[in-house]
This record gives sequence, structure tokens and C-alpha cells, in this order.
Amino acid sequence: MSNYRIQGETGEWEVVIGLEVHAQVTSQAKLFSSAATQFGAEPNTQVSLVDAAMPGMLPVVNRECIRQAVRTGMAIDAQINRWSRFDRKNYFYADLPQGYQISQLYHPLVGEGALTIDADEKAGIPEARRIGIERIHVEQDAGKLMHDQHPTMSYVDLNRSGVALMEIVSRPDLTSPAEAGAYVRKLRSILRYVGSCDGNMEEGSMRADVNVSVRKPGEELGTRTETKNVNSVRFVMAVIESEARRQVDLIEDGGAVVQETRLYDPDRNETRSMRSKEDAHDYRYFPDPDLLPLELDDGFLAECRNSLPELPDAKRARYEGELGLSAYNANALTAEVETARWFEELLGETAAAQGKPEKDVAKQAANWLMSELLGALNKIGASLDASPVSPKAGAELLALVGEGTISGSIAKQVLEFMLETGDGATAIVEREGLKQESDTGAIEAEIDKVLEANPDKVEQYRGGKDKLFGFFVGQVMKAMQGKANPQVINELLKQKLG
Repeated sequence: MSNYRIQGETGEWEVVIGLEVHAQVTSQAKLFSSAATQFGAEPNTQVSLVDAAMPGMLPVVNRECIRQAVRTGMAIDAQINRWSRFDRKNYFYADLPQGYQISQLYHPLVGEGALTIDADEKAGIPEARRIGIERIHVEQDAGKLMHDQHPTMSYVDLNRSGVALMEIVSRPDLTSPAEAGAYVRKLRSILRYVGSCDGNMEEGSMRADVNVSVRKPGEELGTRTETKNVNSVRFVMAVIESEARRQVDLIEDGGAVVQETRLYDPDRNETRSMRSKEDAHDYRYFPDPDLLPLELDDGFLAECRNSLPELPDAKRARYEGELGLSAYNANALTAEVETARWFEELLGETAAAQGKPEKDVAKQAANWLMSELLGALNKIGASLDASPVSPKAGAELLALVGEGTISGSIAKQVLEFMLETGDGATAIVEREGLKQESDTGAIEAEIDKVLEANPDKVEQYRGGKDKLFGFFVGQVMKAMQGKANPQVINELLKQKLG
């Protein structure tokens, strides 16, 4: 467990955190209508008569939305409820034409599950922790209100009205901002692997309601507040720090925390009251009379399970166990599904190009991707998905290094040319004259010159100063403009200095 504490005037306070993550389901149509779900469309161009709550319109469940939610539940080892039901949650919002939201309160589609957040000493997470997930229920989203600068004018966009959401409710198992951040990142990674949500928090397709309370160690749970619609991992962590500090200061000043809904102001890094929930709202839930209960059969559940990909934890374990990658590289390569896909394509192409098993080239491919390509893409502001260098082109470059045609240092130059021109590695090496020199006669001649020019260092080396070996290698490489084969240099130097 995290050792995160808030220091107050009366001592230390623990923070108890629960998250309700709303994830927009990846589907071509809404939960109960055939209207499109494309992000960024012109306002009110993706609205069916059902979404607009026209009289006599009846909802019809989108099978794909249910399938995606079930697959998500399976990915977190959750209980899948074969029988579930939709309820009406009655409340008024200007962007909710029905006057109620169709949700699931009493009988959700997915029951209890969990996910594991990894240890991260630097972030203050000393050990891996399993965070409980209470439920996943499916519900429809509301529309969007846009407010004019004129204080009396607001506009309604119903494009989002009726879009399918998964509400993923954690248990209050999180104890620090770092753990909450790690939980959201891990959940987003799983959703992207499964393909049930794109996880784009900046577009609003994944957002979190952050529940925070404080207590003295060992005491009962305190009164919690809920900060709504937080749309980045950084803001989730900032909300927890800000709200926990506010509650501690309030209690120590003699006040009391009230159960309420709050909003986060990132400009001021503070939460502010939105509406009171001291007396829980009576939403007057009742079973939706227009929708039959959902009943899932064996064939549907089997198809959902068989469609799941290899998930990040399993993939990471395979990378370490079967491919021999370091824990750091395995974790970095599997954190995002796009990176993992790119790496596996690179690995397959590299093994084919060099005629070796994937295990034998895995470290070379992983190190190059992590250390060279991602760093170079970051400098030019490009993502891996938009990389001018394809996995097959990367494998061609690695094959040139593996067969000794170019050195690792020359490969860096070749990569720069590849990113600039889009040309293949072999063509660049030929055109730029970058082929590595392996002629022992030419290399030996340069070694002799270096040794003759540095008799004092030769004497020091032979006297036991072994670290000077790197100096001699560097001088020879410099004399040969970096094109000499390092392995040949090392062998010849050892002979001459020995």
C-alpha cells in the first residue's frame, strides 16, 4: 500500500479514493438507435428520432455495445451476469430530451472484477496492488450544452445523446494520486487492447468521476465528495491532491465535509462546489418498460471470450519469459497496444530478414525501437503510428547492423536519412558511402598510427590501466570516420597491446 499521507496541524491523514470511469463504447451506432457516433461532426447531425425523444419512438439495444462491455468485463476477470436489466434514472437536464437516462442500477451487465497496478518506487507505489472493480454497467450518454459569452444563451448539441457508455466503478481501494494515475493508465491500456474504447480522454470518450475522502489512520471512512468529468490522468491526480488538502484544512478548522458534487478548475488547481448531495437524490429508478432484460447465452459468451487479444500483463510476461527482454523494456513495449503491435511486426520482419528465431533478435529489435526510433520520432514530433519508417524498413536497417555491413553508430545516421527521405537503409548506405570497413589491413595500419602517436598511453595500458583500451578504440574509429568494424578493431588492438 502507498505511504502517501496529507500532513495537517493535528497529524497525518489518509486519503481514500474511488473512481467511476465513463468509457465510450467503440461502435458505429448508439446504444439504442442507429445514429452515428463519429467524433467532431457538425452539431445535431447525428441524432435519430429515438435520441431526440420523439413521441412513440422505442429503443432497440445495439448488440455490439453489449458485446464490447462483456469483453471488457472478461478482460478484468469480472463476473459476467447472464441476466441483466435496464432501469430508468429520472432527472432533468436540458441536454437529455427524454427526461430520464436509461442505465443499470440493480442488475448490471458486469459484476466484480479487478486489475493490477504495478510497483513504481519513483512514483511512490512500493508494491504491485490489485484494485477491486465493483461493477461495469452500460448506460446512455447525455448531449452537450455549449454556453455563449452572452450570459443568457446556451445551445444544445445532441450528437452525443444516446452514445453507449460503460461506467466502470472501482472499489475505494486507491490510497494516493500516484495509484489513481496508475489505475487509470492501466484501465485505459486494457480498453485499448480489447478495442472496446479508444481511451481518448481529450476527446471526452473516457472521463473519470473522482471520489475522495480523508481520515486519520485506522479510523472510519470520512464523508466523500465526487469531482465530475475529469478528462486527463494528470488532472485526476491533481484533483485528489487538491481536494484531500481542502478537506483536511476544512476539518482541522472546525468545519465538516459535506457529501456533494464538485468540479475541477485546472487554471486555479482547485475544486469548487457544483451541487449538494447531502441528501441523496431520489432518481426514482424503475425497470425500463420499453426494454426486455438482457439474457446472454453460451454461444455469445464464448464468442466474446475467444475474440479477446493477448492482454498487456500476459504479453509482458511472455516478452520477459520467452523473448528474454528486460522488465523495463517489456513494460514499456506493452503499455500501449500500438507500441506492442509495431514491435511484434518489427520482430517478425527482423527474424525473417536475418534468418534467425525471434528470441535471438528480440533484444536487438526492442533496444533499437525503444532507444533509437522512439527518441528520433519524439524529436520530430511524430508518433509511432505516423512513423516514416515502417517495421519492415526498420528490420532492413537492423539486418545491416547484424551482418556487420554498418556499425551501430552509423545506423543512427542511416535512421536520420530514412526519417528525412523515406528511402530504404540499403540504398542510403550505398548512396552515402557508409558501408563499414572490415579490411583488417586498413584497420591495422590505422591502429599502428594511433599506438605510435600515443606511446605514453600504451605504456600506461600495459602497466595495468585497462580503461585506456576504450581510448584506443575511439581514436581508431575517429581516424576511420566511424566506418571501421568495432569487432575487428577490438581483436587487432588486443593482439598488438597484449
